[in-house]
Amino acid sequence: MNYAQQVIDTLSAHAAPEVAQGQAAYMKNKFQFFGLKAPQRRILYNPFLKKTALPNKLEAIKIAKLLYAKPERELHYFAMELMYQFRKNSEITDSEWIEFLITHNSWWDTVDYIADKLAGNYFINFPEQIEPITKKWIMSNDIWLKRSALLFQLKYKEKTKVDLLSDYILKLSSEKEFFIRKAIGWILREYSATNPEWVKNFVAKNEDKLSDLSKKEALRNLN
Repeated sequence: MNYAQQVIDTLSAHAAPEVAQGQAAYMKNKFQFFGLKAPQRRILYNPFLKKTALPNKLEAIKIAKLLYAKPERELHYFAMELMYQFRKNSEITDSEWIEFLITHNSWWDTVDYIADKLAGNYFINFPEQIEPITKKWIMSNDIWLKRSALLFQLKYKEKTKVDLLSDYILKLSSEKEFFIRKAIGWILREYSATNPEWVKNFVAKNEDKLSDLSKKEALRNLN
């Protein structure tokens, strides 16, 4: 775990408490921060994410989980980016650690990255896993798994499984949770760049089922 400790030591050495206080407040004080802004984080992360510096994948999974057990949010961000480096080395069992990352220290800033870049990539490589896994997510009591079941197709464009997307949106359309309603609108808005007519027709057909927030977000680029 020397790799993990080096990451922790490097980030903590650049801590900025005043910045950290503002970052924590912005995230509703759900997490602690070192106080590293995105450009600085990238500079500090880069040496550890070079191919020559990476641990093997099995070790990387252990490191990611270890970093997720720490309170500082920048370590959670690093863990996600570490696992992204193994996207070309997908294995069917990757769904286990992906689900772990979604369901631990869950908030929109990590879940949206994981859903799009990690889960999205996984399901492209293992399309037969889409329905069994995402149906389980949709039926769970975890709003972040539900959000991920919507957003994993965020960048799929013409590869979007529209029947599945439609089914999941309608299953979740009665949810009162802001992050679910927002995700419905977001995935529809994103898909509208590929198939605007489908999105317009879907919203019109299901106008009475969708929340005002979902409809507003879905049609934002079409009005």
